[in-house]
Amino acid sequence: MNQIKVFAPATVANVSCGYDAMGFALETLGDEMIFTKTDTKAVVISKIEGADLPFETDKNVAGVVAKLMLKESNANFGLNIQIFKNFKPGSGLGSSAASASGTAFAVNQLLGNMYSNLELTKFAMQGEIAACGSAIADNVAAAIYGGFILVRSYEPLDIVSIPTPTNLVATILHPQIEIKTEDARKVVPKQIAINTAVAQWANVGGLISGLHSNDFDLIGRSLVDLVAEPNRKQLIPLFDDVKNATLTAGALGAGISGSGPSIFALSKNLETAKKVEAAMNTQYKNSGVAYSTYVSHISKTGTRIL
Repeated sequence: MNQIKVFAPATVANVSCGYDAMGFALETLGDEMIFTKTDTKAVVISKIEGADLPFETDKNVAGVVAKLMLKESNANFGLNIQIFKNFKPGSGLGSSAASASGTAFAVNQLLGNMYSNLELTKFAMQGEIAACGSAIADNVAAAIYGGFILVRSYEPLDIVSIPTPTNLVATILHPQIEIKTEDARKVVPKQIAINTAVAQWANVGGLISGLHSNDFDLIGRSLVDLVAEPNRKQLIPLFDDVKNATLTAGALGAGISGSGPSIFALSKNLETAKKVEAAMNTQYKNSGVAYSTYVSHISKTGTRIL
C-alpha cells in the first residue's frame, strides 16, 4: 500500500457529565485525508482545504503525529499529506483530534498495522498538545475507537469502549464563533463541592448504564453537567434557549460539545433528531449569528478507509 484515503470523524467530548472523560464519534461529519508514501523520509503537507491551518510540519497536528510515528517505527519512507476539512477548527467538535487521529490511523495502515488502538491514541494525543497545549484523550480516542468511549485513566492510559444503542442519533448546532479550548478551561472551577462531585459521578454512572442497557430514559436523565456547563454556557449565544427547545422537541438531553460553541442533543431515533434540528434552527435563525446544523448517527467504527 503506497497511498491511503481516510475519513476522520468529528467527535463530541465530555457528553455533559463526563468532563474530559467521555466522548463519541459522529458517523457522517468529519474530515478526509490522503497519505502518499514518498522516498524522501520527510513529512510534507501539500494541500489543506476548508480551513486556514499551517503547512509547517511541526505546527500542524497531522505533521506532528506523522513525524513521531515514522520515527518511532523506524520507517523507510516519508509522507505527502493532503487535508480536506469539512468542519471548522474551534467548533467544539474535535477538529484537531480528527486530523491527529486520522493521521495515526492512516500511518498505522501504511506501516502494516503494527500499533494497537491504545497506542494510536497515545500518538494522537501528542497532536493535541500541539493544538491546545494539553494531551487530552477524549476526542482522539472517540475518533479512533468509534462509538462512545470512557477515558478511565490517564496514568496509565486506559480507554474503555461503551456499547452504543443503534437508534441513538445526535443533532449538532454549530454557531460560527470560535471558543478556544484554553479559554473555555479557564471558566471551569478548579474546586467543586463534594455534593456536586457526587451528583456528577452518579450521572456518569447512569449514562454508561443507560448506554449498556439501551435505556433511553436513563440516558436522558443522566445528561446533566453540574461542573462545566453552568460556567461555559455564558460563552455560547442563546444556549439555554436552544437546550430548552431541543428538550421540548423530544431530545433525550442536550449539552455543550467539547469546549463549545457547538451544542449537541441526543435523540432515540432519526425522526426526533430532525425535529430537534428544526427547533435549533427556530432559535438561531434570527440571532444574527451564522450557524450550521448536522444530524448524524453515532459512528460505530470511528476513523475508516475510504
